[in-house]
Amino acid sequence: MTTIQESVDRVVPVPDNVVRQIVLPEGHRDEVRLFEAYSWLREHNPLAQVTVEGYDPLWLVTKHADLMEIERQPHLFTNGGADEPGSHNPILGNQAGDAFTQSLTGGSLRILDALPYLDPPEHSTVKDVANDWFRPANLKKWEDRIRGLAQEAIGKFLHSGANDIDFVKQFSVFYPLHVVMSLFGVPEEDEPRMMALTQEFFGTADPDTARADVEPLTPEAAAQQWAAAIADFYAYFDTLVEARRAEPRDDLATIIAVAKDENGEYFPKTFAYGWFVAIATAGHDTTSSTLAGTIEALAQHPDQLAAIQKDPARIPDLVNEGLRWVSPVKHFMRRATQDYVLRGREIKKGDRLMMLYQSGNRDVDVFDEPDTFDSTRKPNKHIAFGYGPHMCIGQHLAKLEMRIMFEELLPRIRSVDVTGPRKVLQTNFVGGLQNLPVRLELT
Repeated sequence: MTTIQESVDRVVPVPDNVVRQIVLPEGHRDEVRLFEAYSWLREHNPLAQVTVEGYDPLWLVTKHADLMEIERQPHLFTNGGADEPGSHNPILGNQAGDAFTQSLTGGSLRILDALPYLDPPEHSTVKDVANDWFRPANLKKWEDRIRGLAQEAIGKFLHSGANDIDFVKQFSVFYPLHVVMSLFGVPEEDEPRMMALTQEFFGTADPDTARADVEPLTPEAAAQQWAAAIADFYAYFDTLVEARRAEPRDDLATIIAVAKDENGEYFPKTFAYGWFVAIATAGHDTTSSTLAGTIEALAQHPDQLAAIQKDPARIPDLVNEGLRWVSPVKHFMRRATQDYVLRGREIKKGDRLMMLYQSGNRDVDVFDEPDTFDSTRKPNKHIAFGYGPHMCIGQHLAKLEMRIMFEELLPRIRSVDVTGPRKVLQTNFVGGLQNLPVRLELT
């Protein structure tokens, strides 16, 4: 066994309301209480073993250092379970939902052949299919095109003078989607379908995004909606795979569709589907959430907006602080492959750990005044994209999209004010603002 971190002399029991606020999707709708719950855990029981009715027991990992410690050791803390392939779901589900998923797959919880479900060396092999495409050197050649799409979005959805809009529903969701789908190779007329499926995919626990073909309020409803959305994605992307294999193009879809394994054979289609689903969902939803959350923060800090307008070179720092502040990927799950001691606590082989990235990004041991939005923050060691081998492959594209949008939009803003109540997606996985009414005054 490996022993690191300081020992814990006394374990403080975690109040039930704190546990439920973090573990249950509905707890994430009230961000004030959610971040209070994170703060309570970091102060009193930063690595807490908890149980919630209907869920398997799990550890809540709240500290930045612990999250990094776990993430850098995928052989000890796995996504999919290296010794029991497919036995572990990297996204927290309740027991009824996991049982439903296993009924579809013949006993496995690996419902997608996508990077979040894979461990090395399989993870590395699949990641290498498109890893070079996502590198900064390659993305640089797309910068002019992305800038054109940003300018197009501003011209299409906004106008000079006062814009009384829902910044999320009438602006921020469209630009990242259009960028990703354009680079991916999905026709523009199919973008509404991708948007609807993404909202269903990430909004499995939100009544506002429930599918008509899923019975609401049942314990397995979230898993049913997840599986149904995936099936619809598969049906769409099967046509795309066949089209790119028949007629390759200069786009990301072709790179993935025509990828071959070490034997010179195409990867199974399910791996192409896994790539496509990840790109078609997380590739834009996380970016739109961060754009909206950053604009909300600037509305609340007009002095910071004015300072950035005077010095646009500060925009990359703004992007990093927006990512830390919003942290749209709230968690992933890991499973211990052996006994391990972390922060003086004995984690047993098979134990599951809920990696709370939002909490880590508010850790006072790493960030000065972490509950204050500071667009000048340097260094900014946020882990909004994760850490280690599973660090988000699309991070450079997301930063590029946000930087370019802010470079185009911020110089035109005379003022921005939040004009009504905001609403957050009901999810403990990936999400952010669901709506944000603003008055955006542009030159």
